[in-house]
Order: sequence, then structure tokens, then C-alpha cells
Amino acid sequence: MLIDFFLHLRERKLPVSTKEFLTLLEALQAGLARHSLDDFYFLARSCLVKDEAHFDRFDQAFGEYFKGVQAIPGLDVDLPDEWLKATMKRHLSPADKAKLEKLGWDTLMAEFKKRLQEQRERHAGGSKWVGTGGTSPFGNSGYHPEGIRVGGESAGNRTAVKVWDRREYRNLDDSVELGTRNIKVALRRLRRFARLGAPDELDLDGTIAATARNAGYLDLLMRPERHNAVKVLIFFDVGGSMDPHVKVCEELFSACRAEFKHLEYFYFHNCVYDHVWRDSTRRYTERTPLADVIHKYGPDYKLIFVGDATMSPYEILQPNGSIEYASSEAGAVCLRRLADAYPALAWLNPEPERTWEFRQSIGIIRELLGERMFPLTLDGLTRAIAHLSRKH
Repeated sequence: MLIDFFLHLRERKLPVSTKEFLTLLEALQAGLARHSLDDFYFLARSCLVKDEAHFDRFDQAFGEYFKGVQAIPGLDVDLPDEWLKATMKRHLSPADKAKLEKLGWDTLMAEFKKRLQEQRERHAGGSKWVGTGGTSPFGNSGYHPEGIRVGGESAGNRTAVKVWDRREYRNLDDSVELGTRNIKVALRRLRRFARLGAPDELDLDGTIAATARNAGYLDLLMRPERHNAVKVLIFFDVGGSMDPHVKVCEELFSACRAEFKHLEYFYFHNCVYDHVWRDSTRRYTERTPLADVIHKYGPDYKLIFVGDATMSPYEILQPNGSIEYASSEAGAVCLRRLADAYPALAWLNPEPERTWEFRQSIGIIRELLGERMFPLTLDGLTRAIAHLSRKH
């Protein structure tokens, strides 16, 4: 099984050597992977992947190969603590969920502060305290229509308006090629060529004309190489509800890398606030202020947002509304600032266009950006490119 796994990694263009595979086998014999598939994942990545740039590709190959596998054969199976904790989750009927009341931003924040001051022990399955598996607005692994998630993984309800936890996001892989051809074709309509740089390319037509004027004496003429002069600035939403859309975003990223010489990109989460980042693994330490981005990349850039625009309306309209930290300005202020700075602007949304009317946050962002949102489909991309190509 593990030999096939090794061959699978090689087929996915990962530079894995036989020596590294033997190191992994030695580590398994020493019992370093213990009982779980998660332990084996981290051990395998440590032994087989030498460069952080290949982490995303390894994750994809690992997921493909071990899809549906719960444990590595030959190792003793033990139930992880997370599985046992999941049994505490309460299953609520639609009627039970309808009885739970949203508190509103100010009340929610005030009550959360109060709970932190009063609570002295762990709670589970309740409706008031910060805990797990209940209907309290504070905690994780339960359900509330509008709450603050504290620790733990998302239960998948997408109802948290704030997350009291440190979350890790991954960068998009710009080497993805499968499925990018049609995207490249659509992007080519945005190209505008100009001859830039030193004159190092033979001007054949000019050389023929000049030679004819010189009565047959050869007169070589040179000219600058022809390049795509369009400048593109892309903001990618990563993490959370964007995880299901990683593949199409990576295809778009790869296509943009291939088509545009002048391409700059940054990441954000849900809504743009006072900073963005280039490397998701260092997003807490290496941030780029939004003001610096606007100052460095002028209005001649075409700005493209890529995100599902699906979030709590508080994250757009409320100061300190960011789900992860205290942002002094509302997201709407930052979006308007970008819209004013970049006349050529478009938002690409990977969510189906037919669902947009049911998401309040999508309607808010569409209004803020002057209805310049397009679906991330070939048709939507074509419409977006046509819009960006106009004179603004």
C-alpha cells in the first residue's frame, strides 16, 4: 500500500526520492505514527517533502490516495478524542433552530465579555456559557444562528460572526495546469500589447524597407519585444467557506500567471480590511497595509476580487466586524476606498449566480461595488473581461 502511495506522489510530480521513502518506513517501524491517519500525514510530510512550496501539492495527492481511509493497516486503531467529542453535538430540528434568537452585534459582544468574566469552568451542551455542543451563542460544535466560535473546528453552519481562534490558511498553487486552457482563452481578451524594453528583436518589415531605400545595401533595424502591457491586481479570498472553491481559484491563478506579465496578488478573508497578505503561512507577521497597496499600485491596474462574498453582514458594515480581529474600520469603508482607487474593477464569485439573491452579504457587496460582480464561470469571466476592457 505504501509503495503505491510513493508511486502516486511521483505521478503527481512531487520530487520524492527512494531514500526519503525508506526514512518514512523506518519512522513507522519506530512507532512514530501511532494510531491515527493524521499522525501518519504529518510524519509522511516531514519525511518526504523538502520544500514548503510543495505542501499544497502533497495535500492534494495525499487526499486523493487516502480518500475514505480511516487508519493505516497494520497499526492499532484507537478512537481519536475529536470523534468522541463529536458525539456531544446536539441534533436540532428546524423548529428548535427557529426558537433560537439572534442577539444583535452590540448585545452579542457585551454578553460575550460578561461570560468571560463570570465563567470559571468548562461547559458542554448548554445554552448560556462558553462551551461545546450546545445552543449557546459562544463556543463550538453546537448550533446558534448568530454566535462567536471559540476554539474547535467549524460545525459547518456558517453562522459565526466572530472566531476566537487562530486559523491557518494555505496559499494557492500557481502551477496548476489542468482545466486552465479555457480560462486562458477568456483572459486573452483583456490583453493590450505594447513594445517595451531594449530594441533586441529584428524588425523584418523595417529592415526590408530600409535595405530597399539603400539601393540593396543591407540595413538591419531592431525593435523592442512585444509584451502584454495590461496590469492586473488580484485579491483572493482564502479559508473558511472558500475551501470548496480552491481548485477553480488555483486554475484561475495559474492562467493569470501565464497570461499577464504585470500581475500582483494578495490574500484576504471574507472581506477586505486595513491589511492584506502575500503568504498565508505568515499572515500574522507579514501583513501589507491596504494604504500601501493603493499607493504602490496605481489606478492603471485592473483590480479583480475573487471570493464568495458569503459572511455575516456585520463583517461588512460594522467597525471591528472582522471575524478574526478588531478592525477599526468597517469592511464597507475599505471596499469603497478600493472602488474609488481603481476605476476598472470586477468581483468574481465562485458561488452559483442563482443563489446570490439569498445571501444578504452578497447583495451588500454588489451594491457597494456598483453591481460589478460576475460568476466565476467561463461566461461570467467573459463578461467581467469585457467590463474591464472598457475605458473607465
